[in-house]
This record gives sequence, structure tokens and C-alpha cells, in this order.
Amino acid sequence: MPSEQDQIEASIIAAVLAGRFRPGTRLGESVLAGLYGVSRTLVREALMRLQTRGIVQVSARRGWFIVEPSAGEAHAAYEARKVIETGLMLSIGQIPPETLKHLREHVEAEHSAIQGPDVTSRVCLLGDFHVHLAEAFGNPVLTEILQNLTARTTLISMLYQSSDAAEESSDDHGIILDALEAGDLPLAAKLMAEHLDRVEAGLDLTARTDPLADLRDILVPGTSDAKPSSAKTVPDEPGPDHRKPINQIK
Repeated sequence: MPSEQDQIEASIIAAVLAGRFRPGTRLGESVLAGLYGVSRTLVREALMRLQTRGIVQVSARRGWFIVEPSAGEAHAAYEARKVIETGLMLSIGQIPPETLKHLREHVEAEHSAIQGPDVTSRVCLLGDFHVHLAEAFGNPVLTEILQNLTARTTLISMLYQSSDAAEESSDDHGIILDALEAGDLPLAAKLMAEHLDRVEAGLDLTARTDPLADLRDILVPGTSDAKPSSAKTVPDEPGPDHRKPINQIK
């Protein structure tokens, strides 16, 4: 049975994958403890584990934050994904028909989400496709590594993605599945590498939120064209009705 720390970790990573946490979001220990109905010590332990997985970072004076990957870290993350996911394509062997059917249904759900207004659902589904492929390989260590990398690249997309390439990504997923269903693993690996290269190429790695934009606009109007930061804050102190058992947190 997953521990309370496991459940906190899983829910934060799921929120990142679904696009509900933006880079730089502050995670207050007190409010998380209240939301999950656990001690701050348990929350801190979960956040420390997320730090080792590259999802959060800590500032000695300011607390815990969702990471804001740099341009260099963005390139490194996609390179790592390409190595792992092309390797998976070449090593996956025979995928059970029911797994292929599930993945095909997943791609159809992606297409439906892209046509609708729910951006969160779309982001979550597009990232989950890669995690489900790793799960089909049956190696939980690789699945966890890829889940971490996918969460990081979701944050990277929020910072650097210059246009909405969701439909193209979903089409790529369908073509990769075609190759897997045909048993052509080298082609599937080639298509996966091209897909990840295409996603990375669509990022504008020169685009970076100016952390001083808001203050600059107040003190020296007209000197900054940067938009105000969209990063959210999870406050450090919960309200009186925020405590909820961990098994009720979705």
C-alpha cells in the first residue's frame, strides 16, 4: 500500500503532468499538510523526494517551488527522453493486443481533447501516452524515470513553447502506434526520435519570463515588454476548512 509520502508525491507529479502547476509555483508546507491531513514533517519528506526527482526545488528563505528549467536543462531533458524512448521502442518486443487497443483509445481521447476547450485534459493526455508506453515495457524503474522526465518537459513546454503543436503531437503518437502494430520496431524508434526532435524544435528557448517584470513596470513604467508572471502560489497557511483526509485529495 502506498505511503502518505508516496501519495503526496504522486498527486503533485500528476498535477504537473496535467498542467495544473506552472513553473515557479510555491508549495507551502503548512497548506499542503492541511490539505492532506498530515504533518508538515511528512510533507517535507515528500517534497525532499520530489527534489531528488527534479520536480521541485527549495530556497532556504522562501520555501519550496516547482522547478523552472533553464534552456540548457530543456535540451538535456529531451535528449534523455530520446535515448530512453527510442531504446524502449527497440526493446519492447511483442506488445499484447489489449495494450495496443488501450493505447489506440488513448490517442483517440487525445484527438477529442484537442478539439475541446479543456487544455488541462489535453496536456495530461499527451504526456500520459509516453508513460503508458513505458508501462507496456513492464519495467517500473524505467516508467518512473520517464514519468519524471515527462513532468519536467511539461514544465519546459509551459515556459518555452511558442505555439500549440498538440494536434501534430497526437498525430505523431498515432503513427508510432501504426509502426508498433506492424511489428516494425526500428521504424517506431525512428518515428519516436523524430517526434521528440519536432517537439523540442517547437520550443522558443530564448523566451524566458522576466522575474522582475512586475516590479520593473511599477518602478520604471515602459521599460519592460514582458508579461506579468503567470506563476501561482500555494500559500503557506491554510484556511480553517482546508484539512481533508489524504484519500479524499484528487
